[in-house]
Amino acid sequence: MADKILIKNIKALVGTDDGNVLKKSGKQMSELGTIENAFLLLEDGVIKDFGQQTSNFQLPTSNFKTIDATDKFVLPSFVDAHTHLVFAATREEEFEMRIKGKSYEEIAAAGGGILNSAKKLQAMSEDELFDNALIRLNEMMHYGTGALEIKSGYGLTVKDELKMLRVIQRLKKASPLTIKATFLGAHAIPAEYKQNRNGYIDLMITEMLPQIAAEKLADYCDVFCDQGFFTVGETDIILNAAAKFGLKAKIHGNELGLTGGVQVAVKNNALSVDHLEYTGDAEIECLKNSNTMPTALPNCSFFLGIPYAPFRKMIDAGLPVCLATDYNPGSSPNPRMSFVISLACTQMKLTPEEAINATTINGAYALELSKTHGSIAKGKVANVFITKQISSLAYIPYSFGVDMVESVIVDGKVL
Repeated sequence: MADKILIKNIKALVGTDDGNVLKKSGKQMSELGTIENAFLLLEDGVIKDFGQQTSNFQLPTSNFKTIDATDKFVLPSFVDAHTHLVFAATREEEFEMRIKGKSYEEIAAAGGGILNSAKKLQAMSEDELFDNALIRLNEMMHYGTGALEIKSGYGLTVKDELKMLRVIQRLKKASPLTIKATFLGAHAIPAEYKQNRNGYIDLMITEMLPQIAAEKLADYCDVFCDQGFFTVGETDIILNAAAKFGLKAKIHGNELGLTGGVQVAVKNNALSVDHLEYTGDAEIECLKNSNTMPTALPNCSFFLGIPYAPFRKMIDAGLPVCLATDYNPGSSPNPRMSFVISLACTQMKLTPEEAINATTINGAYALELSKTHGSIAKGKVANVFITKQISSLAYIPYSFGVDMVESVIVDGKVL
């Protein structure tokens, strides 16, 4: 049962709105509803009331657990719209290979990367995967994440893709976090299908998708549409097949080059197109005429030493943008959204307000959760976090790598 919680003396309550905002675009990205000297009431797992704590306002005291947030900020929990949380093992050996000069593509071609993770996952039981993933999920929750997406894609066989998606369903039941599941069988071509790409695509369409739909294991279907992975034509075929089973599209696109990922995402009315390290004027124009959310994964750019998505240019062009962790063992072994915000500010030149909107309300939009998550609004799910004592909102990205989250409330419960 959810707690009745009163948070009082809040230095600033950040991310407030009337509950009707689904996403923020262009200049709206810099608009972040903020109330100074505020209170916040949470009851029955939802936000009941909030406002300025004036001298004559009578705060309820009975039956409420009271938290004093003097000199602290309260924000809506982060919504992490792109993660690979379920995996078997970390990949430090590839990290060392990159230090010695090997590229991401060279490591993948040598059997590393996604295929390396797949080999390790195939050897691990469902229970082991679940236990390990739950530890990571709880870590993310304590860093301020209240909702997230988790992809499959390290199975690459019928049995192991289903195993991953079943683990995600178990995580949904075991955790108070809101979780969306994405089928990413099209993460890479398995080694045994290297000379038979169409055979693997047929396997996904004729065997994986029907079983996923029958068991209701996924909300979305994703494809890694990039050089060395899946072509635009192959992506189109897979997403069309997934749509027939009720799975909406999400796409990994343009991480490694201008490969048409944006265009095929928009064509298939994808909820989001993610990565976008390579984005030109044609891609921006294409996105401007769509409902697809551009999503950047700056942890990946930082860790692999590749370009950052040109989000400053995209915001200035009037687009909405989203930021996510891409938490995974190969290119982003960091689940902390506050570090994503720091990278967005220092490397992509977003303001703190823009970066916070990109990790809250726009993250919620990318997961179809805007009506319940991503901002402080009456009736929304009571997912918030309280910072440590800080001088300003900008101190969150300023203090990169430092955890500024003091306490977390998820689904109306103090963790």
